[in-house]
Amino acid sequence: MKKLCAFIISFLLLKFSLILYSLTDPSCFWRIQDNEDNGGDLQSDCGFALITYEGPIEENFYSNLINFRIPERRYEFFWVMFFATDEINRNPYILPNMSLIFSLLTGMCEDTFGFLEKTYSPQNNSLHFINYYCGTQIICDVELTGPSWTTSLKLAIDSKCPKVFFGPFNPNLSDHDQFPYVYQVATKDTHLSHAMASLMLHFRWTWIGVVISYDVQGIQFLSDLREEMQRHGICLAFVNMIPETMQIYKTKAKIYDKQIMASSAKVVIIYGEMNSTLEVSFRRWVYLGAQRIWITTSQWDVITNKKDFSLDFFHGTVTFAHHNSDIAKFRNFVQTINTSKYPIDISYSMLGWNYFNCSISKNSNSKMDHFIFNSTAEWLALHKFDMALSEEGYNLYNAVYAVAHTYHELVLHKVESQQIEESKGVFNDCQQVASLLKTRVFTNPVGELVNMNHRENQCAEYDIFNIWNFPQGLGIKVKIGSYFPCLPQSQRLHISEDLEWATGGTSPQVPTSTCSVTCTAGFRKTHQKQTADCCFDCVHCPENEVSNDTDMEQCVRCPDNKYANLQQTHCLQRAISFLAYEDPLGMALGCMALCFSALTVLVLFTFVKYKDTPIVKANNCILSYILLIFLILCFLCSLLFIGYPNQATCLLQQTTFGIFFTGAVSTVLAKTITVVMAFKLTIPGNRMRGMLAAGAPKLVIPICILIQLVLCGIWLVTSPPFIDRDIQSEHGKTIIICNKGSVIAFHFVLGYLGFLALSSFTVAFLARNLPDRFNEAKFLTFSMLMFCSVWITFLPVYHSTRGKTMVVVEVFSMLASSTGLLGCIFIPKCYVILVRPDTNFLQKNKAKFHY
Repeated sequence: MKKLCAFIISFLLLKFSLILYSLTDPSCFWRIQDNEDNGGDLQSDCGFALITYEGPIEENFYSNLINFRIPERRYEFFWVMFFATDEINRNPYILPNMSLIFSLLTGMCEDTFGFLEKTYSPQNNSLHFINYYCGTQIICDVELTGPSWTTSLKLAIDSKCPKVFFGPFNPNLSDHDQFPYVYQVATKDTHLSHAMASLMLHFRWTWIGVVISYDVQGIQFLSDLREEMQRHGICLAFVNMIPETMQIYKTKAKIYDKQIMASSAKVVIIYGEMNSTLEVSFRRWVYLGAQRIWITTSQWDVITNKKDFSLDFFHGTVTFAHHNSDIAKFRNFVQTINTSKYPIDISYSMLGWNYFNCSISKNSNSKMDHFIFNSTAEWLALHKFDMALSEEGYNLYNAVYAVAHTYHELVLHKVESQQIEESKGVFNDCQQVASLLKTRVFTNPVGELVNMNHRENQCAEYDIFNIWNFPQGLGIKVKIGSYFPCLPQSQRLHISEDLEWATGGTSPQVPTSTCSVTCTAGFRKTHQKQTADCCFDCVHCPENEVSNDTDMEQCVRCPDNKYANLQQTHCLQRAISFLAYEDPLGMALGCMALCFSALTVLVLFTFVKYKDTPIVKANNCILSYILLIFLILCFLCSLLFIGYPNQATCLLQQTTFGIFFTGAVSTVLAKTITVVMAFKLTIPGNRMRGMLAAGAPKLVIPICILIQLVLCGIWLVTSPPFIDRDIQSEHGKTIIICNKGSVIAFHFVLGYLGFLALSSFTVAFLARNLPDRFNEAKFLTFSMLMFCSVWITFLPVYHSTRGKTMVVVEVFSMLASSTGLLGCIFIPKCYVILVRPDTNFLQKNKAKFHY
C-alpha cells in the first residue's frame, strides 16, 4: 500500500512539472498541448486480464473496479469489455455454470508509459510481475493489451502469460520465435497503401506530404506507398520521419514544423503509433494552425481542434479502418447500460469523449443547418446516434471471445481428465493455454470467422471515415466510402455521393492538393527541371494541335482535313478552297483571259483582212499570224489554272504555259531577226538575201519550241506536277492546288523563257535606230522590256505568297506579259489600219522603206 501511495505521489509530481514546463515553453510538447483535454492525456492503452469465476457474479461486482477517472479515449474499451463478458455469461454454450470476468492490469488505463518505464527500467533491480500471485504458483490468465504495440512489447519481456494484442496489426509482434506468447487479433494492412493511393487518385490529389514513425514498420509502409504513388503519377511533397526517441525528436522538431507549414501540399498522410513522438508532432501542428487533410489509420480518430467548428468533410481527419461487422446489440447495450451494475456514466462519457465513434443516423428528422442549442447536452438530445465500434473496439470484442473459447476448451480438458483437485477456472500451464489460444478458430456472434493463427486477410475491406469537428470538443465520425481490394480495379474504391442528408445542403467542395495549377483544355504540361513530375508549367498547344482534357502531357495534332479552333480544344472540319470561277478573283481573271483572247482574235482577223496593206506586209504577216495565234493560246492556257484541279490540269498547266510562251517569245525573236536582216539587205553585196528569202528566221520558232519540249519532257518524267493540299496558308481551309513537283525544273522552264526574252530584247535594242516608218524594232524592244519586267517582278512576289494567291500571281503574270506583247506590237498597227488608213500608203513611205 505504501508503494502504491508513493507511486501515485510521484506520478502527480511528474504531471505537475510537465504541465508547468509546457506553460513556460509552448514550443515543447511533452504531453498534449491542450488545456481542454481533461488532463492532457496522451495515452490510449488499456490492459485487461480475463478470469473465469465459478458461478454467477454479483450485481455490484464491478462497482469498486474503477476508482479513478477513465480517460476519454478509453471509454469504448470498458464498454466492450462489459458488453462482451455480459454476452458470454448469458450464453449457455460457452463456459456453462461459470462466469467470465475481467480485471485491470496494474497501472494500465491510467498512465501506461509512467508505470511501465518505472517497472521495467534498467536501473530498477527489482521485478514487478503483472498478473502474478505473490506466492509460488503461477496463474496463466490471458491478458488483453492495446492499442499501442510498444506496451504489449514491454509487457511480454518478463512475462510468460499469453497476451492478445487488440491494436492494429504490427509485424514486430508477429515474430513467434521472439514472442511466443503474444498473439494479434487484428487483420494485417495488406492493401492500405493501395487504398490510400486510390483515394488520392479519386480526388486528384497529386501533391502529398507523408509523415511516418522512423521505424521498420513506417519505412516499409513508405516504400509500399511510394511505389503505389509512382504507379499513379502522385508525387511526394515531403517526407518526415519522426524519430521514436524524445531527445532526438526535440532537436529536429522545429525543422519538421517548418517543413509542413511551408509546404503547399494540402493533404498529409500520417502513419505510425499513437502514444508516441509522432502524436506529439501531430498535436504541435494542430496547435500551430496547420489546416490540412490528414489521411491516416483508424487509431488516429481524433479531433484536431476543438474550437474549430466545421461541417466540411475534407478539413479534418480521413481514416482507413478494416470493415467491421455491425453489432446491433452493442448499440442497445450502450444506450441502456445499467450504471448501478457497471460504474460508467453514459451521459458523462457522451459529453466528454473527444471522439464519439459514431455516426449521425440518416433517419434523423433534424438537419444540421437548422440546429440552435445552448449546450452540448441539448444538441445531443435532439439527435439520434448509432454507436458503432471502432476497429480497435471490434478487435477487443473478438479477443474476448477468443479467450472465452480457449478457456472453454481448457475446462473441457480438465473435466475429461478428471482433474478435480484443481479449480476448473484456474490454469497453470501457460504453454497449454498459449497453444490452444493460437489455434482458436470460431465464428463470432455477428457471423465473422476469426482465425487466431492467420490474420492476413488478402481481401479485407476498408471503410473510409471522416471526422467532423463540433463545438465543445464533440466529434462525429462519418463513413464516406469503402475500398474492396479484390474487385476489379475500376470498382475497388467507392465514395458516397449522397451526403446531403447530413448537412442539409449540397455536397462539399473538395479542395485540391497539387504542386501546379491544373492545365485547362487548350494547354499542355511542360515539366520543370529538377522538380517532381507533378510540378509543371502550362503552355499553349502548338498551331493546329488541341488538348480537350486537363493536365495533358501532349497535344494532339488535328488531321489534315481538320483544324484547331481558336481555343485549341477540339478540331473543326476544314473547308475546301481553290481558285474557282465562282470566286470574284477567279471570275475576274477568267473574264480577262477570255476578253483578251477575243481581242487577239479580232486583231488576227484584222491582220488577215488587211494583209495586202503596206504596214501588214512590212511586218511579215506570216510571223504576225503565228505570234497572234500563240498569244491566243497563252491567254487561253491561263484558264487551266482556274477551277478545281485534277491530275490532267496539273500536268497541262506548266507544260502549256512553257510551250505557248516559248512559241510567242521565239516568234518575237524571229520577227526581230527578220527586221535586222531586212535592214542588212539594203547594204550592197550582202549575202543574207538568200537566207531571208528561204525563211531562215522562221526556223528559230520550231528550234526554240523543241528545246522547251525537251525540258518539259524531262520535268514530266522525273518529277511531274501533282495535286496537293495546302493547310497552312488559310486558317480553317484546305486549299487544293497543283504542286509543281520539281521546283528546279519549273525554274529551268522559266529561265529558258527569260533567256529568249532577253535575246529578243537585245536584238531589238540594237535595231532601234532603223527607219521609224513601218519599222517595229522599237515596238519589239518595248514589248520585251515589259515581258521581262513582268516576269522579273513575278519571281519575288510568287515566292512570298502561298495558297491561292500563288496561282493568282502566276495567272496575272501570264495575262500581263501576253497583254504587253499584244499591246506593244499590234495595237499601234491596228491604230494605223483602222484609225489612220490615210497613212498606210506605200507612196509616202517609199523613200524610207526598201523591202
